[in-house]
Amino acid sequence: MRFEELPTPCYVVDEGLLENNLKILYGVMERTGCKIVLAQKAFSMYSMYPLIAEYLSGTTASGLYEARLGHEEMGKENHVFSPAYREDEIDEIISICDHIIFNSFSQVEKFKDKVLQAGKKVGLRINPECSTQVGHEIYDPCSPGSRFGVTKEHFRPDLLEGVSGLHFHTLCQQNSDDLETTLNAVEEKFGPWLSQMEWVNFGGGHHITRNNYDISLLEECIKRMQDKYDLEVYLEPGEAVALNAGYLVTTVLDTLQNGMDIAILDTSASCHMPDVLEMPYRPPLLGSGEVGEKPFMYRLGGQTCLSGDTIGDYSFDQPLKSGDRLVFGDMAIYTMVKNTTFNGMPLPAIAVQDKDGDCHIVHEFGYQDFKMRLA
Repeated sequence: MRFEELPTPCYVVDEGLLENNLKILYGVMERTGCKIVLAQKAFSMYSMYPLIAEYLSGTTASGLYEARLGHEEMGKENHVFSPAYREDEIDEIISICDHIIFNSFSQVEKFKDKVLQAGKKVGLRINPECSTQVGHEIYDPCSPGSRFGVTKEHFRPDLLEGVSGLHFHTLCQQNSDDLETTLNAVEEKFGPWLSQMEWVNFGGGHHITRNNYDISLLEECIKRMQDKYDLEVYLEPGEAVALNAGYLVTTVLDTLQNGMDIAILDTSASCHMPDVLEMPYRPPLLGSGEVGEKPFMYRLGGQTCLSGDTIGDYSFDQPLKSGDRLVFGDMAIYTMVKNTTFNGMPLPAIAVQDKDGDCHIVHEFGYQDFKMRLA
């Protein structure tokens, strides 16, 4: 199947672009000896896990279901962090995960013995209280009142027995200079206990595969922890794995006028690309321009009843008409994992484009996928 023959809406992951990202990540691992695991919260397209497993060390999860997915579909190292674990899930989590990372000392005390008896690693998430984000406060784990990680004020060295690693996660789509700033804060607040650990996890949010990312500084940060504290270093990027490796193919259903030209698509920002509204950001659209750059400007929106279900304003060389296809870029990450069937919107199909340019559908969805979530 060729790209133009795909049904719409449809997510398409480009196998070649995904592998290019994986090669960059593997290079960091090879040069430093660190381990990089896939944060499934950003990208859980498990049909691609065999390819990812050729390059990365494993997966990390935010709870039982993601942990099961990583265990069943990749079968390599399997890490998990949750703000709190349920008693009716912890035994299964321990059975399928290698590193179980806790958010508080009370959770460590509650479950540590079970983890150690199973021969697994106990980790503790720390909060260095070092905010480096601007404009994405909703994603800042170090914001005041954050529920993530133990701060210096509440750190209990007397309860560290059995804890073999520390974990922090403070970044979101950031460069390695922000990691360096964070490491300085981690050392300032928790340095005395780093040498007692076997490993440290730098969390995610590292935009390693972005064009302007400073990989050399990242590798200096990794080696700094290795050389100074004799630690095994983990990173768990999600976005960097599939950054710019996917598309969302859509069709124009109608156009109308209300002070400006508007086009209604068979996709939805709210349902199919929620980060457009949450971040917010304006996704790239192939063949389009900025406002005023090209002669015909449209506001693109979805079919739902949500007034704010708009993707953004884009300009075009020609007027849009019903039946035109539009292709949004960077639509692999935080799309499939976050999409919804609000308003009964159909879920986009999922496809892979191989290195020869051929596309094949991995999964299609229908009415039952909407109905099964209700009662």
